[in-house]
Amino acid sequence: MANTTQIAVAAWESLLRAQATIAREFEYTGDWGDVLPREYAVLHALSGSDDGRRITELMEDALLTQAGVSRLVARLETRGYVERRDDPDDARACRVALTAQGRETYRSLGRAHARQVREVMTRALDPQAMETLRELTDALIAASPRPASQPARSQRRRPA
Repeated sequence: MANTTQIAVAAWESLLRAQATIAREFEYTGDWGDVLPREYAVLHALSGSDDGRRITELMEDALLTQAGVSRLVARLETRGYVERRDDPDDARACRVALTAQGRETYRSLGRAHARQVREVMTRALDPQAMETLRELTDALIAASPRPASQPARSQRRRPA
């Protein structure tokens, strides 16, 4: 029987491979228009906030570095999908928000992406297995230590 370390490493590698495989499928078979999947992640992170989000908040939701998010925001701003606004709570900071064009693009892409997610996930998993997977990944996230500046998952908007 494998020891706990071997089981943990095998589970971790399986989780990474599943995520990378599915992400690659989404990238190659999705209808993203002129928006890259990582740019869509930023649009998605902004979709639940009329007041916009700080770059630091986007970093966690889009799972990117500050430099990566800043570059994506600059590209999305140039194309008219997002705008920077003054942060009313901190004069040194700004908030990034969707424009009307960005919101419409997000909605259009989101519908197509949701159909693709449903297709990919239901190929191998029934609703009970998907719920178990969500519970397991939520447990991993909840058990991970967070810097004081990051909100707990329960304080963030859950994707629909």
